[in-house]
Amino acid sequence: MAHYYMEPSRTFSEFLLIPNLSMKDHNPANVTLKTPIVKFKKGEQSDISLNIPFSSAVMQAVSDDGMAVALARSGGISFIFGSQPIESQAAMVRKVKGYKAGFVVSRSNMTPEQSLKDILALKKVTGHSTVAITDDGTPNGKLLGIITGRDYRLSRDPLTKLVKDIMTPFSSLHYGKSGITLSEANDLIWEHKLNCLPIVDEQQKLEFLVFRKDYDEHKENPSELLDSNKSYIAGAGINTMDYKERVPALVEAGVDVLVIDSSDGFSEWQSETVQYVKANFDVKIGVGNVVDREGFLYLVESGADFVKVGIGGGSICITREQKGIGRGQASAIIEVAEARDEYYEKTGIYVPICSDGGIVHDYHITLALAMGADFVMMGRYFARFDESPTRKLKVGNNYVKEFWGEGSNRARNWQRYDSGGKQSLVFEEGVDSYVPYAGSLQSNLDKTLAKIKSTMCNCGAKSLEELKQKARITLVSATSLVEGGAHDVILKDNTLSGE
Repeated sequence: MAHYYMEPSRTFSEFLLIPNLSMKDHNPANVTLKTPIVKFKKGEQSDISLNIPFSSAVMQAVSDDGMAVALARSGGISFIFGSQPIESQAAMVRKVKGYKAGFVVSRSNMTPEQSLKDILALKKVTGHSTVAITDDGTPNGKLLGIITGRDYRLSRDPLTKLVKDIMTPFSSLHYGKSGITLSEANDLIWEHKLNCLPIVDEQQKLEFLVFRKDYDEHKENPSELLDSNKSYIAGAGINTMDYKERVPALVEAGVDVLVIDSSDGFSEWQSETVQYVKANFDVKIGVGNVVDREGFLYLVESGADFVKVGIGGGSICITREQKGIGRGQASAIIEVAEARDEYYEKTGIYVPICSDGGIVHDYHITLALAMGADFVMMGRYFARFDESPTRKLKVGNNYVKEFWGEGSNRARNWQRYDSGGKQSLVFEEGVDSYVPYAGSLQSNLDKTLAKIKSTMCNCGAKSLEELKQKARITLVSATSLVEGGAHDVILKDNTLSGE
């Protein structure tokens, strides 16, 4: 006999937060948004924590290497979309890991016998303006010189001109010796007005490069999300079809966290994929999506490092229309969070959950966190920004950006549907659409984070863990939703600021 859930399936719009007593130290400047992203044992720390509880969705229209770098600079994480060839996804991961705030292993290298034509071709591929010249063309060969854009003029120098005749030779370079600290390296950069400082060992072999721009970016982005080597943390989406080929390539590229991208994660396909990854690689992996206790526990027992929650709540998702599958996002988060906490009490292992979908207004993010989510995953929110990979268009009098779902025919991402074999996309579970263009990520993100921190102060919380413990949440009626917005006035324009 079918099992019935007779309680209504609730969305975030059906709830509000009730203020708690705010003390004098409940100031946004005192609020931390740091949150774990992968499981950990009681009394220990998560191996990877976000500095802001934001991740961008595993979508072609949202998460490429550009978005991954921009979001990591702000303290969050992107999961680079997996509905692309393995080689191109791995290349995107390498680009993200190539951005370092500190000692950089040189990724653009040439020998002295190569030509200016080779330099220009390499620059086109990597985007790097600084090329290290070593005796064998490797990142750790004997350093013989450096080439930057200041060393040649295309109007003057023929493409056949050799690198050795263009480069600034080692004898003319300022350099640091092996063992130098980052602080000492930056002092040399400022003292000699350098853009790049090579670090070499006693045999003149290149170890690292230190860039002035990395120092400046670190100062401008104090919350940036870095690994132990000062590289940005990078995530990537995988599927349950080609994972035995895709995962090794992503791990080799340096990926920090994987996530299985699927419309429904409560499946043997996901369990098998997680077990394969855990048995063969030292990399974290998230799973999903689920909407209830049973789905959560099944995937946790399979070895998942975090679990995504939500089916059918995304702005471009039509799974509920097409298949009648899903649940209101608030109801799903509340139940899965309870299961997560019970599992933690029973086993001493805390498995973070990610709220994926259902975010319409900024305050919905705070509600998701208060209800128990450790971080949120968003597509539409990030698709609006300059940093997303889609085209900016003018439609009518408004600027928009393209935005399509992974379940749409445009994405052709049949691999995310755990059907056990290759097939075409028989029917769509996502739409092809536009979202209003909103400018840069950072300016919008700053406003959203300010709202979250301010609300947390109203709730008497200075951390996300404290918010989960202290939050008082109330159901609201349809009429109170009207009351909560502007009403009984004549607005001076047709839009309200803030969204």
